[in-house]
Amino acid sequence: MICAALTPIDATLAPDGAAAAAYCAWLLERGCDGINLLGTTGEATSLSVGQRMAVMSAVADAGLPLRRFMVGTGAAALADAVALTAHATRLGFAGTLVVPPFYFKPVTDDGVAEYYAELVRRVDDPRLRLYFYNFPALSGITISPAVIAAVAERCPGVAAGVKDSSGDRAYALDLARRFPELAIFPSSEAGLDTARADGFAGCISATINVTAPLAARVWSGGSDADVRDLRALRETIARYPLVPALRALAAQIFGDEGWTRPLPPLSALGAQARAELDAALRGIPAYGALRERPAA
Repeated sequence: MICAALTPIDATLAPDGAAAAAYCAWLLERGCDGINLLGTTGEATSLSVGQRMAVMSAVADAGLPLRRFMVGTGAAALADAVALTAHATRLGFAGTLVVPPFYFKPVTDDGVAEYYAELVRRVDDPRLRLYFYNFPALSGITISPAVIAAVAERCPGVAAGVKDSSGDRAYALDLARRFPELAIFPSSEAGLDTARADGFAGCISATINVTAPLAARVWSGGSDADVRDLRALRETIARYPLVPALRALAAQIFGDEGWTRPLPPLSALGAQARAELDAALRGIPAYGALRERPAA
């Protein structure tokens, strides 16, 4: 049960590494098994290579259990992805989550496989553990089973799993069947109650920023009511632009409007949408406990 964590952004539109480390510690205390740092929810592709490295270093320096973290290190430029992946691996993060190069279209499976294989060759670190990040709605590329098989063959022992944000259940099930040695993570906690039976390793989800304690209960065998509420929370939040909605909810939980600030081109959720979202969530029984403000 892994949270795709938000990244705190300061008034200068720079990432706040110390705040990110504190936030990740809070998520782990809320029941998350792990953290996906600097993924899509963390707006990583809107940050520079230097900014992303600085956030990684701040989290590592905070003494958090890096064995419970994977870091988004993908980039359109191979050299940037190499620099980010090497940095994360040197710091001791357990895995690196790498989206395929997302600018040029069309691309072939051979080209995508070569990108990943060259990344592994250049990082050249036996500690590297690679998670493929399949998010065709944003990258424009579906990572085919042939790509995964080719990289696993050319770079033995490096491929560790897949985060599938396609929403295509048949695709994820097929990966779990083809690659039982890999950890397959769908991107919604709505299916956590059947994840083990489906052959999945769990999920990596953005909405776990809000639902973490409830999702932890469901992953541990929660009640039917827990499952219903978890699905309702996910579906309700997903009706809105996801990152701005989660930022608005974080601002409510922490009592800090700074959390509403995304990086351009994303825009903060408007006041009317925030009120509508809050009203809808209040109708879900489990939400009251989830919105309690942490003790100072």
